[in-house]
Amino acid sequence: MTNRRIITMGILMSGIFLASCVSNKKYTALQTQHRDLAEQYQKGQLDLAESRAKIKSLEDQLEYERKNNASLKEALGRLQGSLDLSINQNSQGNANISKLVDEINASNKYIQHLVNTKNKSDSLNVVLTNNLTRSLSREELRDVDVKVLKGVVYISLSDNMLYKSGSYEISDQAGETLSKIAKIIQDYRDYEVLIEGNTDTDPIAKTNIRNNWDLSALRASSVVQALQNQYGVDPKRLTAGGRGQYNPVAENNTPDGKARNRRTQIIITPKLDQFMELIDKAPESATESSSGF
Repeated sequence: MTNRRIITMGILMSGIFLASCVSNKKYTALQTQHRDLAEQYQKGQLDLAESRAKIKSLEDQLEYERKNNASLKEALGRLQGSLDLSINQNSQGNANISKLVDEINASNKYIQHLVNTKNKSDSLNVVLTNNLTRSLSREELRDVDVKVLKGVVYISLSDNMLYKSGSYEISDQAGETLSKIAKIIQDYRDYEVLIEGNTDTDPIAKTNIRNNWDLSALRASSVVQALQNQYGVDPKRLTAGGRGQYNPVAENNTPDGKARNRRTQIIITPKLDQFMELIDKAPESATESSSGF
């Protein structure tokens, strides 16, 4: 009996042990399965969140493209309207361009006219200058400055050549030069002749001459009377004037500048009809004069 109990108890203990081993294996397997499921769940959650973010980005991009498409449609509509307006205004624009071209052509013609007139005027200046200087020697031209501006002749005579220092009396050596200038003046009998006296800023120290106004006027008067009395120039063509120290051509702070300012200027002015006639003849005359200068 005792042995049978022992055997029975052994069998029971073996069954319990085997049952316990089977349960532990299942538990371990369930734990592993649970862990795998938990990891898959976490990965699924991450994938879901990433997918949701991508969907949100695509939705934002879609909304932007919709707005951009609407803006492009609006711009296209404005462009179409501007194009229609441009087409409607095209004929008026062509008319304006044609008018502008006509104005440019007219302006070019006027500019060419001015160029031609200036060329004739320059030729006239050459003619008059050559006529006025043809009889003057090189030595005389050192004290005589001849310029022609717009058909008006300016002859400046230095006071050293014309007068004694501080005097308005014409010197003997000036007679020959004045005779040549008188001959040229006589060649143009219808021209007006103005004689202007000019001084520097140094005050005059003469009891019978009050100031530079008097000196300049007296010097101009002496030249006028010499042209009239000695060389037969019609006094109706002559005008004497004094400008004192107030018409300088150089600074008065150097001896050379003062010497240039002490001058008598003979201004020969053609009347309008002679001036226009000379302009018409200027190119041919200028060629002839240049060849014999």
